[in-house]
Amino acid sequence: MLERFVVAAGRKTVGVAVRVRGGYRFFCSDPQFQSIDSRIYPRARALARHVAELAKGLRPAPDPRAKKP
Repeated sequence: MLERFVVAAGRKTVGVAVRVRGGYRFFCSDPQFQSIDSRIYPRARALARHVAELAKGLRPAPDPRAKKP
């Protein structure tokens, strides 16, 4: 069982997770993930899923005026 691991969204490190009683506590290193800082997740997979969902919402929408290659 992992005691701690780096949490990434895309190719960017956004925090670390540390094993605690009841699951994994997330500590953000990216201010965009402050809303879930110190939150405990029951499983590492649940944490990874939530970070991925949050990261999707943080991506800027593509500019429809941008030229397509």
